[in-house]
Amino acid sequence: MTDLTPPAPRGENDFMPKLLTVLREGYGLAALRADAMAGLTVAIVALPLSMAIAIASGLGPERGLFTTILGGFLISALGGSRYQIGGPAGAFIVGVSACVAEIGVQGLMVATLISGVLLIAAGALRLGHYVRFLPYPVTIGFSAGIAVIIFVSQIKEVLGLSPQAEPASVLPKLMALWQAREGFSPEALGVSLITIALLQGIKRLRPHWPNLLLVTCGMTFAVWGLGLPVHLVGDRFGALPHFLPAPQMPDLSAGSLWAALPFALQFTLLGAITGLLSAQVADGISGNRHRPSIELFAEGTANIAVSFFGGVYATGAVARTVTNHAAGSRGPISGMLHALFVLGFLAVLAPLIAFVPMAVFAGILCVVAWNMAARAQFVMLLRASRSDGLILLTTFGLVVFRDLTEGIVMGFALAGLVFLHRMSKAVALETDIGDDPDRVVVHLSGPWFFGAAAQTGALLEQLAEHPRHFVLDMKDLDYLDSSGARALELLARRVTRKGGRMVLSGVKPAQRIVLEQAGLTPQAVDFIPDLATLDRV
Repeated sequence: MTDLTPPAPRGENDFMPKLLTVLREGYGLAALRADAMAGLTVAIVALPLSMAIAIASGLGPERGLFTTILGGFLISALGGSRYQIGGPAGAFIVGVSACVAEIGVQGLMVATLISGVLLIAAGALRLGHYVRFLPYPVTIGFSAGIAVIIFVSQIKEVLGLSPQAEPASVLPKLMALWQAREGFSPEALGVSLITIALLQGIKRLRPHWPNLLLVTCGMTFAVWGLGLPVHLVGDRFGALPHFLPAPQMPDLSAGSLWAALPFALQFTLLGAITGLLSAQVADGISGNRHRPSIELFAEGTANIAVSFFGGVYATGAVARTVTNHAAGSRGPISGMLHALFVLGFLAVLAPLIAFVPMAVFAGILCVVAWNMAARAQFVMLLRASRSDGLILLTTFGLVVFRDLTEGIVMGFALAGLVFLHRMSKAVALETDIGDDPDRVVVHLSGPWFFGAAAQTGALLEQLAEHPRHFVLDMKDLDYLDSSGARALELLARRVTRKGGRMVLSGVKPAQRIVLEQAGLTPQAVDFIPDLATLDRV
């Protein structure tokens, strides 16, 4: 079997952190100043965003900060991307909130720990190289689906509702919110809408300003000054700690591990996809090349650490990674400093965070959902082809109404079927009967695998009905699998029963091994180097 894993570039170790590469290149005071400014910029963005993601996941805001501090530091220090910023990501809101609702916060820590171990194993096996095979319609479908779920999850805070119970599924959630409509708060809606408008307006008019921090602070002071009756962070979560908590070992009993395993598998799949796609985005804007194996190792190590300190889930975050590069980062040290800056903010600003309105965080997450929706790409794929549209809508629908992992797996499986169907039509058959009626030469080109064999097998059988010599010219055959070889072996038997002989011309050495394993030995068929030697048969 051909190894599809691309080799690492010459002189590059796939398991060497980018931090060591940057230090070996030479790192001076000017680079440190640039990284300090970039780290501060990203920390200002990460502070409100990480708290908002934690709250949307059904956890206290401090857990998002713990994730940013620990996960952000370790992913930058150990990772394989020069500009990657780690921390809580919006893509995990759905899975984390479902995990907390089903097995509790301690169960989440166990799932995060298991996922960290699995990510380290995936890095050791170099599985990160295969993320690039994830079909684009699947990526856009699950991103758009997550965006819808995030938006629906924030309706409660946007409208100031207090439903008796809030189911995890989208449709039951909407029904529960409708039943609680009498608790609608115009003040909460106004705060959310103004937050959204200010975030978008500042981003458009002053793109270099820290709109998240400015709007969070401004709206908090406005609500306090006007005395608006809206829910605050402190009303729901109490006072925030000033520092990281003491580490605590997750419950590793058999029952706890078994209950957490399905969520751990989901986190691992999504973490690998999200983190490596973020690293690819960083490559695209910087011209660098990330190292996926050590990147998965770093993400796994970060999540093991997060599980001991009660964080959310750490992965690469696209928006913060792009901000890091745009702010002038020189390498991973900016990501490490961003984590330390957030730690400083926690120590100093913890008492003030309790006064932030919940509606402000809801507005922030509505903007996150809008940015995740990939609207232009969604419409483009719908127009591109029926098959891409089918894959997109299948993934999107399953993510929104069923399950995130199910959506990704089914979307990938459907994309695989579409690919096999297209490839089965890529095999070319060219028949040459010539002057000898007892001889038919068929030129094969393209991939000959189980799909192509099923597509063209009947035609070959018709051609093999009468000739004494049935010749297959395989010099232009790109690929042959065991199913394709088995189909040819059955065809050779048919030719033999009719009193003829199959001749295989121009067979590549690797393909001949596959053929002989399927029973096409020199006793069953004739092998010739090329058609020029056909008359010797």
